Order: sequence, then structure tokens, then C-alpha cells
Amino acid sequence: MKIAFLGGGNMANALIGGLLARGFDARAISVIEVNPAARERLAAHRVRVSTAPDAATGGADVLVLAVKPQDMRRALASLGGAMGGKLVISIAAGVRIASLSRWLGGHRKIVRCMPNTPALIAAGITGLYAPPGVTPEERGRAEQVLAAAGEVVWLSDERLIDVVTAVSGNGPAYVFWFMEQLAAFAERSGIGAPEAQRLALHTVLGAAKLAAGSAEPPSMLRRNVTSKGGTTEAALKAFDAEQLAERLARALEAAVRRGGELGDELGKD
Repeated sequence: MKIAFLGGGNMANALIGGLLARGFDARAISVIEVNPAARERLAAHRVRVSTAPDAATGGADVLVLAVKPQDMRRALASLGGAMGGKLVISIAAGVRIASLSRWLGGHRKIVRCMPNTPALIAAGITGLYAPPGVTPEERGRAEQVLAAAGEVVWLSDERLIDVVTAVSGNGPAYVFWFMEQLAAFAERSGIGAPEAQRLALHTVLGAAKLAAGSAEPPSMLRRNVTSKGGTTEAALKAFDAEQLAERLARALEAAVRRGGELGDELGKD
């Protein structure tokens, strides 16, 4: 399989690095990137880098769209419409398959996906959607590319990409915010800033590792550490009294709505 990347930013770098770490041949990867600094970073991977589509782009089996969403239409125009039988994988947030297909002259072999930033350390998770015209073999190719950056989850409907964006795409920011609040409270209570940061970081890191290594769901893990009449129960009761679960759900719904709005905006001709 030969892979061409349109765009060589952070996420493309993460995917390329992950593929190479899994034994993928660097000679089978090419990247189109106009930014000199990005091209310099890509040079470390020893993959082919160009500033415009070339023979390597034309000969690729898979084209990964990794440019900014607002630049997508202009970037696709540079391809000249010669897609052949390529599988197109888009990691551009908000850009729908219908828009990509239209801009690619009706091309339909498209997989849309939403990775998240832990992909930069091969610890990400990506939601993928493929329309019926994409074959099982092509789905396998898409999974091979995205699995280089972490876990993958297939979706049954493209609209669920907006839900994935709200949950896991944006999720690291929510976790970072929670870590901020834990550390801030510790500092206000008299713990030094470095120690507060360590407490917050390793609490989240340890809890995630514990959950990842357990067969029990998070709800059971929570109950396991909540003693009746204890301090954990007191905090959780305060969460319930403040309706934090309902507030979080409303925040996620707002993110889903905004995802739909972005799809409408980015898909305009």
C-alpha cells in the first residue's frame, strides 16, 4: 500500500510516525506540504516530501486529507481531479463526505474520521465512518492508517462523527480542565504549585490506567472506592446536588450542535 498525505502538520506527523514504528516502508509514503518548517519536521521520517502533487501522489493507493478544514476546498483543487481508484481518508474536522465528494468531482471512496490529540503519542482514539461504497478491504486500509495513532471505533452513521468530536475529539480538553481544577483547589488549600500539579496529573493518569486494565465499567470502579459516609461519597453527593452530570450533558450537546453548524459552514460553495 502506498500512502500520500495532503498536509504534513501535527496529526499527519503522528500517523506517519506510528506507521513507521509498525514497520511500514518510508519509501511508500509521500507528503504534500507547502510550509518549510513542517517539511523540515517531516524530513526526520525520511519520507518523500513535495510542495505540490507529483508522481508519488498519483501512484498512491490511499490519500490522507490532513489540511486545515477551512483550506480543504482549495487544497483539493490542486489535485486536478485525477483520483482514480484511490481511497480518500479525511481527518479534517467538520468537513462532510458529501462536500469532499463534490470537491473531488464525485469521488465516493471516502472515509471520514475524527482522531484526537493523544494520537501525537500513539495513545489516541479515532472514530471512523465509511459510506456503503467503501469496500471491507478499503475499510481495513483506513483502519491500518488510523490505528497507527491508537484505538479505532467504527460508526454506523456519519452524523455520529459530531458526537465523537464532542466526546473524544474535544475530550482531552475537558480532562485538562478537570486537572486544572484539582490542582487549583490543592493550591488554594495550601499545597505548593508543583506538588498540586503532580497530584492532579497522577490522579488522572492512574485512574485512567486502572480503568483501562479493569474488566469493570467506570461506574463500578467508582462504587468500589466510595465508602458509605466517607469523603468520596460527600464529594459525589455535592456533584449530584449541583447537577454536574446534567451540566456536562448540556455542554456536550452544545459541542455536537456546533459540529453540525461547522459542517454547514464548511460545505458551502
